[in-house]
Amino acid sequence: MTRSTVHAFRTTTDDDGDEHADTVSALSSPHDDLNQRIIRLLRDDGRAAYDLIAQKLGVSGGTVRNRIARMREAGMLRIVAVVDPVAVDYETDAMLGIKTAAGVAPADVAQRLDSHACVVYIMWVSGRFDLLVEVVCDEETEFALFLNEHIHGQPDIAHVEVMTRIDMFKNQFLLKRHVP
Repeated sequence: MTRSTVHAFRTTTDDDGDEHADTVSALSSPHDDLNQRIIRLLRDDGRAAYDLIAQKLGVSGGTVRNRIARMREAGMLRIVAVVDPVAVDYETDAMLGIKTAAGVAPADVAQRLDSHACVVYIMWVSGRFDLLVEVVCDEETEFALFLNEHIHGQPDIAHVEVMTRIDMFKNQFLLKRHVP
């Protein structure tokens, strides 16, 4: 069996404003097998020591450090903190299915909603909705205010379906997933 090499590209802009496609090393590609295994371990603990990750994968700490650095430099990996809404007991966690108004691009609505701190997730989707937007609020009144001011009656939104969380069965970002 032959193995193909994965090349990733990123676009850069020079001083004259011209765009160029730069080849990114396969060692920084998220499609590389070792990088995928590093990413899986970082999903469990984004603060794990490189030497611990290396030990689990049977490689050197320097290899892990270099791979992570290359993925970050290529803009293909970011290590961030994710707040578990169940652990911090937010009052309201809802998913909004949004159908944009005729002639309005989903990206425009996404950009408008992106600046709100209670909006934690925006995805352009196919199907009956154009966007899925997750909203997490400390209080129900904050959620109602967000809906009234930024969703209902807005000219760029044709229809919204509000789906509030009743229970959580799986969330890959849960911080306490290994606790019995």
